[in-house]
Amino acid sequence: MTFRQQSTSGDLPAQVPESPAAKPRPEWSPRKGIAMLFALATVACVAALAATYVFFVRTTTGQFIDESALVEAVELSGTAGRAATKLLDWLPALSVVIASVVVIFVTILRRRWAAAGIAVAACVGANLATQILKDLLPVRPYRGVETLELNSLPSGHTTMAASAAAAVFLMVSPRWRPLAGFLGGSFAVATGVSTLINQWHRPADVVAAFLVVGAFMIPAGWLVIRTGPRWNVWDGYNQHWASARVWLALPVLVGLAAAGVAVFGLLSIAPGGQESSTTTYFWAGTSLIVITGYLGTVAGVWLFGLAARQGDT
Repeated sequence: MTFRQQSTSGDLPAQVPESPAAKPRPEWSPRKGIAMLFALATVACVAALAATYVFFVRTTTGQFIDESALVEAVELSGTAGRAATKLLDWLPALSVVIASVVVIFVTILRRRWAAAGIAVAACVGANLATQILKDLLPVRPYRGVETLELNSLPSGHTTMAASAAAAVFLMVSPRWRPLAGFLGGSFAVATGVSTLINQWHRPADVVAAFLVVGAFMIPAGWLVIRTGPRWNVWDGYNQHWASARVWLALPVLVGLAAAGVAVFGLLSIAPGGQESSTTTYFWAGTSLIVITGYLGTVAGVWLFGLAARQGDT
């Protein structure tokens, strides 16, 4: 314990303990290991994006699976197709309105100006990158599969929906992120499936859009945490209804169910299987979209929960 001098009425100074509050408390920052996890997650998104393009666009097997899912979507072009069309028609305005309302509300109410700038910049960057990739990536080479040669990867509608949801996720406080992640992930997945039902995009286009958004939003999230350590604080899961673990359990269960559907369907049409394909590739492609979307949701909630400061530290 340190002491400081205090004058008294006598000749000798009295020794009194210095208040602990006099020492400046070091500002909290995430551990270096957390920064490495964010960097690895960003690299993983970029690598998975490249692998998605190479397999589904440049190989015969990938083209066949992707195109078969698109062709078989005609079977669901009735009521589901009309509902999907309405969602896609409203999607641009809906995404912008939802994200804008939340971002503006949180920014003004909580004064998270830096976080708002970072989230909006990442959102715009992801959508610009999607349009640039559409123009720059080589067209689909002929591999014996009848398909349109023009490049449709990544999906612009899915990028818009996923990036808007991710911007909201970054802006809300940690205790709201599990709920925001589940709702936003569901919105993005529904958008991706709708583009497939309407034959606007193949499954790989949707998966690529998710990965583009991840590549921009993960490093943006790290900057949000670094620039806003005061409000990136929470008490862990189940301390608030919006941070209940059920919001992590639900996407995991849905993802596992989708994986089961995909495996069962593909095995049934494999050599020696019992069925011929009617809508099997469609359901396999839908499962791929669901698995990728919800896997990203769970990973994002877990990573940002790990990076946020605990309330008692």
